[in-house]
Amino acid sequence: MTKPTPYSHIGGEQAVRLLVDRFYFYMDTLPEAKGIRDMHQADLSSANSKLFKFLSGWLGGPNLFMEEYGHPMLRARHFPFNIGESERDQWMLCMNKALAEIPMIPELETNIKNALQDLATHMINQEPA
Repeated sequence: MTKPTPYSHIGGEQAVRLLVDRFYFYMDTLPEAKGIRDMHQADLSSANSKLFKFLSGWLGGPNLFMEEYGHPMLRARHFPFNIGESERDQWMLCMNKALAEIPMIPELETNIKNALQDLATHMINQEPA
């Protein structure tokens, strides 16, 4: 018997696609997210695809990112970008808004938000101003 995962609890591929689409919608439209939006290419489709593949595996679904790109090495992949607390907070603002749109039990949402907050904090590579 397969153990339930966050991926299956939130609705699998369809829910993760919606989460990522909504995340990039917020990043693309919220003035408060301009700093992280400016770090991305004009066309967000590649970033969208990579985040979907990463979150799929991270949430316990298919390891699509690893199958295509190898180990995520997130900090190393993000090192070319100046990421400070502001960028982390902008990323989390968009992600938290997107997560709020995905039906799930509150405890799971809290756990995912906390884990993503820790992950986003790990990406910081700039000292506070």
